Amino acid sequence: MKRIITAALSILLLGACKKDITSINVNPKTPTAVPAAALVTQAEHTLANTLTSANVNLNNFRLVEQMWQETTYTDESNYNFITRPIPDNDWNAFYRDIIYNLKLAKGIVPTDQSVPDAKVKANDIAIADILQVYTYYYVLTTFGNAPYSEASDPTNLFPKYDDAATVYKDLLARLDADIAAMVPTAASYGAGDIIYNGDVPSWIKFANTLKLKMGITIADSDPATAKTVITAAVTAGVFTSNDDNAKFAFLGATPNTNPIWVDLVQSGRNDFVACSTYVTNLQAYTDPRLAIYFTLDPNNTYSGSAPGASSNFGDFSHVSDKVEAPDFPGLLLDYSETAFNLAEATERQLIATGTSAATYYNNAITASITYWGGTAAQASAYLAQPNVAYGTATGTYKQKIGIQKWFALYNRGWDAWIETRRLDYPALVAPATALTVFPERLRYPAAEQNINGANYAAASAAIGGDVPGTKLFFDKF
Repeated sequence: MKRIITAALSILLLGACKKDITSINVNPKTPTAVPAAALVTQAEHTLANTLTSANVNLNNFRLVEQMWQETTYTDESNYNFITRPIPDNDWNAFYRDIIYNLKLAKGIVPTDQSVPDAKVKANDIAIADILQVYTYYYVLTTFGNAPYSEASDPTNLFPKYDDAATVYKDLLARLDADIAAMVPTAASYGAGDIIYNGDVPSWIKFANTLKLKMGITIADSDPATAKTVITAAVTAGVFTSNDDNAKFAFLGATPNTNPIWVDLVQSGRNDFVACSTYVTNLQAYTDPRLAIYFTLDPNNTYSGSAPGASSNFGDFSHVSDKVEAPDFPGLLLDYSETAFNLAEATERQLIATGTSAATYYNNAITASITYWGGTAAQASAYLAQPNVAYGTATGTYKQKIGIQKWFALYNRGWDAWIETRRLDYPALVAPATALTVFPERLRYPAAEQNINGANYAAASAAIGGDVPGTKLFFDKF
């Protein structure tokens, strides 16, 4: 009997081993197939985190724009972006974590049997592509010429760099194709899309608003294309209120919190105070956003440290509780910026909508103040001031719009940097201790120099040198 039981157990064990032998090598915690929606979620999160972050290893443009100032370690405030691998980190975030993930998502959608509706598939592919276009906008306006036609190919370690202006036109063509492909009545990623929760009409409006933004960016370098692009975008329909704003909703609990909360609160570091340049200008305009952007200093007023200088954290105004709240959203594109772009397009005679530049300008400022928690009455009082009112404010339209856009883009330092270079306002003075001239671009990553040397050298020569003072394709004046 004992021999019979032993033999039976041996047969059972042998059968079990035969049945499960291939599953032994499968790690249930590392899936081999990823849903497209999950890749889009991850890409959106990385995109919002990169553009919103206050981490000195990733995003230092609030410092460049003299909105904030470092207290102890002042390298980045003085334009030192090479001691830390900042260009490498930005490049990797854009290419590896956003553009490549979105490429994978677009590749998964066509054969995804869980999404049988062809219209939904079309929407999913178009939205992922729009996000890629949006990301490339920052690559080109940050570095200049960059890998594009040969990018995101893991088998090609030495991609060539494409001409930035040529790529830019192709991105605009892609936006047109994406808008045409989307079906407003069909669904898309749903909850996998944190920005618009899969609402396709919102994505169509976003794409047109991005076209307007991209068109105004090249208004000096390619006015003919700018006019065509802007006219088409405005005709199709761009943002009309703060309800249209593209926001990434960070959560109140880790790990998906506002990166500013991570960098300033969770880390327990006292690295940043307000910069005197920004505070002084906000005070000069009696701007109601000053009290929303910053805290009071020990003297019960608002003050900032000099740009580039070290300081005592306790002596100056700090980032407000609102901005560093764990669930404060990351803003990617908004109505205030859009209205400023419309005001500029009107001044440049790139559009003729029947609305004056002054009206668009007023709408932009009002939208910013109310978005930040101010009131319409505060906005009206602000606009009534002679140094703010469009008809009486000092300077050309570039100066008027440039200064007020700088105020409105407070928590969007990357975009503020693009606008300062393009409009030449505000006229920021480099710190006396600055390592370089005002940065017109970031240097290419050190990894590119070391690994993709031949293509790096060709790109550097083509743009006029891999140095911070090289102006990029869109910045002609």
